[in-house]
Amino acid sequence: MISIGIILGSTRPNRVGPQVARWVHDQASRREDAIFELVDLRDHPLPHLDEPVPPMFGPSANQHTRDWAERIAPFDGFVIVTPEYNGGMPGVLKNAIDHACAEWTNKAVGFVSYGVSGGARAVVQLRTVCGALGMADVSRPVELSLFTDFENHATFVPADRHAVALTATLDQVISWSTVLAPLREGSLVGAEAGAS
Repeated sequence: MISIGIILGSTRPNRVGPQVARWVHDQASRREDAIFELVDLRDHPLPHLDEPVPPMFGPSANQHTRDWAERIAPFDGFVIVTPEYNGGMPGVLKNAIDHACAEWTNKAVGFVSYGVSGGARAVVQLRTVCGALGMADVSRPVELSLFTDFENHATFVPADRHAVALTATLDQVISWSTVLAPLREGSLVGAEAGAS
């Protein structure tokens, strides 16, 4: 069965991201066409990228990078839950993405964003970064406003329309993850051949 990682891309104290990520996970777990797992970047602290060679040339020299790569490698696709900070994605999220390469390739990714403008600019950046890694970003994001979707800018209160939007996002992520499976298998075979 298709396995989707829900990545919580904020580690800030007093963040509202866990509420959003839990909502995504709760909604997704009602489905029977994939399995979902929450991955909180706070549980995977990484230094600023400190590899002597870029991850695309692997293998990694550092255990923390190898541990992170092993954590995300089994997933067939991802939903990234991200805030927007000053017009972009959080640095901790970009850093986590940069610590891996092959583990992202030929996988689908969808976005659930939040911020004063729904997090749209963070998603624009993520589409560029994910595309550079060979990921298939799906067209339907879920955008949440701190002004209208959070009571006192702190308590997430999802509207029915957000559940509808999330269903569309998950439909696309699962469909694309399924279609891309032969490419992932081909990449794995190629990587094993290169290692022997």
